[in-house]
Amino acid sequence: MTIFPGYDGTALHYEQLGDGPALLAVPGGPGMDARYLGTLGGLDARRRLIRFDPRGCGRSAAPADRASSAFGAQAADLEALREHLGLDALDLLGHSAGALTVQRYAAEFPHRVRSLVLVTPVGRAAREPDAAELAALRAARSAEPWYPDAAAADALLAAGPGSDPELVRRITPFFWGSWNETARAEAFNPALAPAAPWMRDAFYAGSGAGRPVPASVPVLVVAGERDGMIGTAPARLAADLHPGARLAVLPGVGHRPWVERPDEFAELVGGFLDRA
Repeated sequence: MTIFPGYDGTALHYEQLGDGPALLAVPGGPGMDARYLGTLGGLDARRRLIRFDPRGCGRSAAPADRASSAFGAQAADLEALREHLGLDALDLLGHSAGALTVQRYAAEFPHRVRSLVLVTPVGRAAREPDAAELAALRAARSAEPWYPDAAAADALLAAGPGSDPELVRRITPFFWGSWNETARAEAFNPALAPAAPWMRDAFYAGSGAGRPVPASVPVLVVAGERDGMIGTAPARLAADLHPGARLAVLPGVGHRPWVERPDEFAELVGGFLDRA
């Protein structure tokens, strides 16, 4: 277990897997324990994979000031980690909500970024799902045996305030391309530290306050064709924002493509990084 001080001294955790050029991976959630990223489909066979637990997540300490968990503020923690690691520049991978943090880092520290990989991103500088697309993606699963219960939970979430954890659990099948034993084990892994209940509001505070900033480095954006959590619209927006970005929509997969198509995912991302 490796601890370093964040930009304000908060004790933050990261771990390293494999050898080779470094790839810093930032998890989503917000608030997820970075161990859910696993090896990102086997990327540790060709990269030194650095899994980072943001403040208040996984094995990192909760900050004294919860406002410091906003994704914009957390960009400074990535810079503190870069300095701690002694790297001149970073190859960055952000999953889901973590894609907001790495894009903000690229905007604030452009000279410290070699490349960006945005995996099923939630947006560019805020959550940007397309409600009609999400509704269509979820309706397309109506023949699945779990659909009636998931659809009922989805309706309750849409009608009520907040996000009841049990209802979110019930709609989880929508987030996967195939709701099978592998998906269930990954989605409900009891070994992972749960997200703090306050993290979501703190992380998204200030979302959309600034305009998205195009990155001047190579960018790969990966979407899941059946991603009923966020859809493909945010990935398309991100790919349009960053000049020359490559968009890859992987067929038949959901929000965690490295779980459902590990070999294809690792080859796609690893090949991109080799060329970046």
